[in-house]
Amino acid sequence: MYFFLSNLSILEIFFVVSVTPKMMKNLLSQDKTISFCGCITQCYFYFLFGIAEFFLIAVMSFDRYVAVCQPLRYHIIMNDHVCALLTMGCWLAGVLLSLSPSLLLIGMPFCGPNLIDHFFCDYAPLIQLSCTDTRFLLVLETILGILVQFSSLAFTLGSYTYIITAILRIPSATGRQKAFSTCASHFTVASIFYGSAIFMYCLPNQGRSPDVQKAVAMLTIVVTPPLNPFIYSLRNEKVKNALRDCVRKKIFPF
Repeated sequence: MYFFLSNLSILEIFFVVSVTPKMMKNLLSQDKTISFCGCITQCYFYFLFGIAEFFLIAVMSFDRYVAVCQPLRYHIIMNDHVCALLTMGCWLAGVLLSLSPSLLLIGMPFCGPNLIDHFFCDYAPLIQLSCTDTRFLLVLETILGILVQFSSLAFTLGSYTYIITAILRIPSATGRQKAFSTCASHFTVASIFYGSAIFMYCLPNQGRSPDVQKAVAMLTIVVTPPLNPFIYSLRNEKVKNALRDCVRKKIFPF
């Protein structure tokens, strides 16, 4: 679990850094420009880390499934080699699945307006600046979003279906509570991440305010990642015990 959490932390750091520094510079200065290459690069890495995080969340749900449903075989199934391969697969999926749309984006002619109606180089607002027919790329974005998000969501929901079924079979209330607490943090993070991403990239944009789209993007990029360490740490007994000891030492130093 901690191996996957460390990778999730690294992914979220890169995910935030791909957008936030330039966004803060635009907010704090008069210079709100970005080069074409810089915009394409930002778009590519934003989706690379986002896609990798989707698959990593699905892998973490499988890890929780094995921990709850196959506890005696956990260290055999989720050995170091398997964990490394699963994590590499998540990173590789992010690299490959975000590459094709970015290459198509580079080849598009941009001869019209150059003002992006967003606070970063998101895919849909960027291709709207092209002076050619963009319907194919918009359809490609939707198909890719559905493929990535719903495939990982289906895997996550399948894992939690087995987990909940196994937990309900535990005879003692203490055992059920302990099992639920093992999965509650990951389920909370997955719900927030899937909900905001499906709203942005899988649902139709017609009739939706651009400001609502920007607000949800801000929630995904700026608000959610800093919340995740608190969600995971405050559900962890070791962290809570360490926090209590620290507070106790501050109040009673002797």
